[in-house]
Amino acid sequence: MSMTDPIADLLTRIRNAVRVRHPSVDVPYSKEKAQVLEVLKREGFIADFKDEGEGKARLARVYLKYSRLGEPVIQEIQRESRPGRRVYRGYTELDPVLRGIGIAVISTSKGVLSDRECRKQQLGGEVLCKVW
Repeated sequence: MSMTDPIADLLTRIRNAVRVRHPSVDVPYSKEKAQVLEVLKREGFIADFKDEGEGKARLARVYLKYSRLGEPVIQEIQRESRPGRRVYRGYTELDPVLRGIGIAVISTSKGVLSDRECRKQQLGGEVLCKVW
């Protein structure tokens, strides 16, 4: 069975795992998901991720990040652009998420970047999700 929105599935799995305080969550692997996870890791929202297995059984294990008091670093994670309603923004239209506390994950011609990186490189693209 094919999935129509694999990025939404990734975000939902992370959101559900954070709500029940799991230390990690497994998601089906794809290059695009790995790029999104790399941005979340670079920006400090997840601790790490590793790909495991081969072929159809290949998974990405996402290690979630929590504060010393056990509060999750990811308070909210939302899908912005969907298959039925794509959202594109130029770099001048990318406003800071929650006044800079959060990030937007953007798919650009130079790969998947955070909104901060897009403003720095003056790149726009499809707004995949917002995280804070």
